Amino acid sequence: MIDLTAPLTEADLAGRLERFWPLSAAKIRLVEEACPPGGPSPVFTVEGRYRAKGWTEWTQGFQYGSAILQFDATGEEAFLDLGRRRTRDVMAPHVTHFGVHDHGFNNVSTYGNLWRLAREGRFDAGEWERAFYELALKASGAVQARRWTDLGGGEGYIHSFNGPHSLFADTIRSLRVLALAHRLGGVLMDEQDAKVSLLGRLLAHARTTAATIVYYGEGRDAYDVPGRVAHEFIFNTASGSPRCPNSQQGYSPFTTWTRGLAWVMCGYAEQLEYLATRDDAELEVFGGRRAIEAMMVRAAKATCEFYIANTPTDGVCYWDTGAPGLARLGAYLDRPADPFNAREPVDSSAAAIAAQGLLRLGRWLGGRNDDDAERYRRAGLVTLRTLLDEPYLSTAPDHQGLLLHSIYHRPNGWDHVPDGSAIPRGEASLWGDYHLREAALYVQRVARGEPYLAFFGPDGA
Repeated sequence: MIDLTAPLTEADLAGRLERFWPLSAAKIRLVEEACPPGGPSPVFTVEGRYRAKGWTEWTQGFQYGSAILQFDATGEEAFLDLGRRRTRDVMAPHVTHFGVHDHGFNNVSTYGNLWRLAREGRFDAGEWERAFYELALKASGAVQARRWTDLGGGEGYIHSFNGPHSLFADTIRSLRVLALAHRLGGVLMDEQDAKVSLLGRLLAHARTTAATIVYYGEGRDAYDVPGRVAHEFIFNTASGSPRCPNSQQGYSPFTTWTRGLAWVMCGYAEQLEYLATRDDAELEVFGGRRAIEAMMVRAAKATCEFYIANTPTDGVCYWDTGAPGLARLGAYLDRPADPFNAREPVDSSAAAIAAQGLLRLGRWLGGRNDDDAERYRRAGLVTLRTLLDEPYLSTAPDHQGLLLHSIYHRPNGWDHVPDGSAIPRGEASLWGDYHLREAALYVQRVARGEPYLAFFGPDGA
């Protein structure tokens, strides 16, 4: 399990962050030169070069969002200019993309980050530029909410690109676009001018995910381990009844794909932060603050505990906690992760996402004097400290990736296996690079006493 014995603060990572941002800047320039607009979005590296890989166009926002985060962290105007231009010129199709569950990835990373920075007064956006970002976010939130499977009684979920029967763990983090759109006054206008609350759909999706994707050790099946996460859950769309777990990118429906686990950890922690900005009266119609927060805290704590217990001492997880080769690694949870082993790959991108979830949940719980707050915060810092150094931080000047040893789709065999290795290793992904930058920015702001990094803006109102 993650080693939580040593005291650690955000300020303790300052030296790593000073080294990190120049490396990050160089990688952004390399990717921009190699992957200009007009072609498919880059997804992951092969031999250090970013490649596209058709599934859905879910990574482009991470490419340009990374430039915006770079400006946020360093104040370098060139990266702000790059992020603004590419968001304006390239990202519009993502706003009205009805075929994916990824709006929170593409559009909050670009339009959302720019809107937030304008709200913070970090650059002079002007009235119409801010209105442009707000319109994009309201439209994106409504489009995402329209991708809806109705389970009756006000319940349902945003279904994945697989179809109306499919709920993905990933989508819990796309709820941030519904939250932003609702914050900005957006609604979904449906048939006969019916106004559908985006907050209502956000909360319904969160409840369905908590009830099906997350396990609590209550005997739902023979593999009901507390905090375990299924990547996908299948529903009977005729009756609305839940049928069975499934997995697209994990080893099996009955093991835990760690990036899916990380999405759940981070998604619920962020939504708890967001709900703290809403009035009690607004939440009453959806069951009330106490019940809503209890549901989210239960899911967030269960998954964070599972991550801590099933991850090596340095905070970096293997790609699936039930991957068959792990049994041949011996006591792998009692030592740091080994990305160069001959059995199973780690997934540094899952660790970067999980680190932020642990940090945010720790802070939220700390504000409520919860005994677990410091454990989660320390676990997040241990994980991030590891990722901000070799062998995970990419220092080679010709490698376009920033965070090494990321895994995309192990079952499909999409990840590059270098000569002489039995497993994928040494490569990066756009989501891994982006989320390492986001976690680094989060910690930097906390360490410096700067405004808290939250997707819904500086004042939360």
